[in-house]
Amino acid sequence: MAGGAREVLTLQLGHFAGFVGAHWWNQQDAALCATTDAREPPGELCPDVLYRAGRTAHGQETYTPRLILMDLKGSLSSLKQEGGLYGDRQLDAAIAWQGKLTTHKEELYPPNPYLQDLLSAEGVLSSDGIWRVKPIPNGKESSIRVWSDFLRVHLHPRSICMIQKYNHDGEAGRLEAFGQGESVLKEPRYLEELEDRLHFYMEECDYLQGFQILCDLHNGFSGVGAKATELLQDEYSGRGIITWGLLPGPYSLGEPQKNIYRLLNTAFGLVHMSAHSSLVCPLSLGGSLGLRPEPPVTFPHLHYDATLPFHCAAILATALDTVTVPYRLRSSPVSMVHLADMLNSSGKKVATAAATIPFPLVPGQSLPDALVQLGGATAWTPLSACGDPSGTRFAQSVVLRGLDKACHTSRLAPGTRLPSPLHACDTGEDVLAQYLQQQQPGVRSSTHLLLAPCKVVPPYPCLFSPSLSRHGLLLDGPPLGAAVESIPVLGALCSSSTSGRALGDLARELGKLDVRRWASFMDAGVEQGDVEEALQELGSLAQCYQGGDGLAD
Repeated sequence: MAGGAREVLTLQLGHFAGFVGAHWWNQQDAALCATTDAREPPGELCPDVLYRAGRTAHGQETYTPRLILMDLKGSLSSLKQEGGLYGDRQLDAAIAWQGKLTTHKEELYPPNPYLQDLLSAEGVLSSDGIWRVKPIPNGKESSIRVWSDFLRVHLHPRSICMIQKYNHDGEAGRLEAFGQGESVLKEPRYLEELEDRLHFYMEECDYLQGFQILCDLHNGFSGVGAKATELLQDEYSGRGIITWGLLPGPYSLGEPQKNIYRLLNTAFGLVHMSAHSSLVCPLSLGGSLGLRPEPPVTFPHLHYDATLPFHCAAILATALDTVTVPYRLRSSPVSMVHLADMLNSSGKKVATAAATIPFPLVPGQSLPDALVQLGGATAWTPLSACGDPSGTRFAQSVVLRGLDKACHTSRLAPGTRLPSPLHACDTGEDVLAQYLQQQQPGVRSSTHLLLAPCKVVPPYPCLFSPSLSRHGLLLDGPPLGAAVESIPVLGALCSSSTSGRALGDLARELGKLDVRRWASFMDAGVEQGDVEEALQELGSLAQCYQGGDGLAD
């Protein structure tokens, strides 16, 4: 049992969702295993919100993610579907059976040779006496084909649900279209399997506050997500449902069918999942949801390959680990329902995310100095592929984490002329609130300031500028050469006119399509009337952002 925690059940739907989820769970695991010191006092975040305690048949205590994930045949590589913590269910059944036994064994994928250190205790002893896992060698990250290659966390046997009728690899038997995904959860086999797993986790929760769903938007899993959110809304009304619609990096104009399918799946997914979720937020490092390719976003102190899901997913997981802080706090948490209610007023169900990764802070610098230097909205990197982030903000939830308490306020000598009103604030929380009020006057803001940073130890990729210290601070002098292990991050969830503009653009692009040319998409179970209805719903969603309800209007 979670011992008073307000539990969250996570659903991961799709392969890119698996990449983001693997990084997310690795970061949670790194935070659990971290040595407590002055930088990270225990108790800010409650791991019981995301994890469940259990016990194997042999009496071994376990602590595993409260997670249901769905993926396709061939996506697990060398990972067993039942995990490795509770034993082999097939083997246990064979031992119980006393009759004649015939075994048909499928050939397993060989483990990735560059990732063996992650699956063992092998590592290196650093100069500070701490044992650390070896990073993945430079140039070998492209060998990571599937998310299970780098997942370091043990999963419960009830976590993984494989969709055997579709293939992860190859050109045939792919889950490409929204209608295919919807049909998966119309089949009794998969629907009953999902319901069984939901009931298993629900029955052991004292107070389940809701569901967070990581779902691929660009492929047929958008249809799986649509049916899953509909099921959750019907069966567990009153619980929060926050859906993160995930899109991988840039795409090529040379693949017209793939791009058209991506547009259609994204449009249908946003319409249906917003109808059944408390809040939906697209997450992507791409520049646009539409057909016209835009360059991927950039970060001043990150160097990543936008074509590698391993890189893109790591950055999105870091943002996710920050913006979800409010409903994971041990003290005075904001429930998922309340967080969504603050952002979704007047039908504004589609939010956007933005982050500063890492938050730029020089050793010895105060938070007021850093925020004055950071400037306005252009300092935030947009993470929802909704184009130019400038526009009217109606509400926002902002989290800043990973700063020592000593630097929260100004340390100017008494009598010194204050460079800005931020330097007059008495607490770090007041500094952050004052900064947001200056940048977006009148916008409803919820702010949280945490000491605990984001953990970025291996297998997190080496994306950081050499000018960063081990704790992610900007160095004035020459690089120290130490690997970055944690970083401060500023993240935000926003309700803004940017969402309305992106939804309107998506509706216009969808309206220009002659969907009859893409018969294979329609053959998957979508009719012309469904396209027209989705077009109307997109337009209605976009209109919700035209008449603001914030104090700024």
